[in-house]
Amino acid sequence: MLLTTLGDVTDLDAQDPLAAYRDRFVGTGSGLVYLDGNSLGRPLQATAQRLATFVEDEWGGRLIRGWDESWFLLPEVVGDEIGRICLGAAASQTVVGDSTTVLLYKAMRAAAALRPGRTEIVVDRDNFPTDRYVADGVARECGLTLRWIDVDTSAGVTADQLSEAVCEQTAFVVLSHVAYRSAWLADVPALTAIAHDAGALVLWDLSHSVGSVPMSLDAWDVDLAVGCTYKYLNGGPGAPAFVYAAARLLDDLVQPVQGWMGAHDPFLMGPTYAPAKGIRRMLSGTPPVVGMLALQDMLALIDEVGMDAVRAKSTGLTEHAITTTAELLPDTTLASPRDAERRGGHVTLNHPLMREVTEELWRRDVIPDYRDPHGLRLGLSPLSTSYAEVERGLHAVREVLDSLTP
Repeated sequence: MLLTTLGDVTDLDAQDPLAAYRDRFVGTGSGLVYLDGNSLGRPLQATAQRLATFVEDEWGGRLIRGWDESWFLLPEVVGDEIGRICLGAAASQTVVGDSTTVLLYKAMRAAAALRPGRTEIVVDRDNFPTDRYVADGVARECGLTLRWIDVDTSAGVTADQLSEAVCEQTAFVVLSHVAYRSAWLADVPALTAIAHDAGALVLWDLSHSVGSVPMSLDAWDVDLAVGCTYKYLNGGPGAPAFVYAAARLLDDLVQPVQGWMGAHDPFLMGPTYAPAKGIRRMLSGTPPVVGMLALQDMLALIDEVGMDAVRAKSTGLTEHAITTTAELLPDTTLASPRDAERRGGHVTLNHPLMREVTEELWRRDVIPDYRDPHGLRLGLSPLSTSYAEVERGLHAVREVLDSLTP
């Protein structure tokens, strides 16, 4: 069996046009192997300086004046940057606000209100748990029924499956652009068109694709989308999520958490609520200004590199992981699409011992993730991960599997 050699990997890194960007991230010079960047991205070195400057100059120096000078509009400013750089979305359709869960709830309730009289929500059983849990709660609140799509956990929702599920009673569909378990990359325009043909809306969860896979939400005729910013957008633990709503829906969009920052005139402090015009109506409480600082650094870096280049590196890393796994780990099963056109930025390998393998790898400073059933998930964040790092991680998997196998 001919395994990839260190020389081969050195060549891959030497030929990588994005290799130098890895040095901009904290910790990449250490011996730790980090293969979980699709769950929590490494911080940029520039962020440490940004945070320090913010504390001294803006928070400490400007104090409450900061709201008038920049903070009040920051959710829209950063939202527009996410839309321009990552989503293929024109301005004034994306805003940064609450957690992913809260924004999913707001978007689902808004979608249900836009389709009165319809009785069903379509969701697949392998969607991320939060999406399923929120959909279940919204269904109970609104007197709707969940229609489930059963999918292969190593793949995702297909056009045929969605066509069978939607009907004249479908209010909206909840789908993930990249499946959290398998990395299945959904055909957004095709699936959106199927739902629209049935008169339904689609809410896309972009959490496992934004910053890794290029998008064209406007061109794809997407209705609503939500995504987190602490994975490939490196916003840090608990960084706020974003919500996108197509311009054609904004005038009629009603969300259930009516807070003062989403009001037409927040400082009127009036007796009744009137929503702000445009996407700002999706806000509720005081914006998480500190939580948007690291995100701005990563957006600037992606803008400098370009999403097409990011996707090319992502595809190269996942392809290398799959090829090396076939040689080095033939006793594992690939639980992700083999076709790069249907694969996002991570790779999942199945083996009955993967839970134990993951625990031991963490003790060795090799950090992948584990997902049932029996899945070792390798999250290969394109700008902070090298080919050599992937190689070291996979060899560590081999060593640990051998130590656990009688």
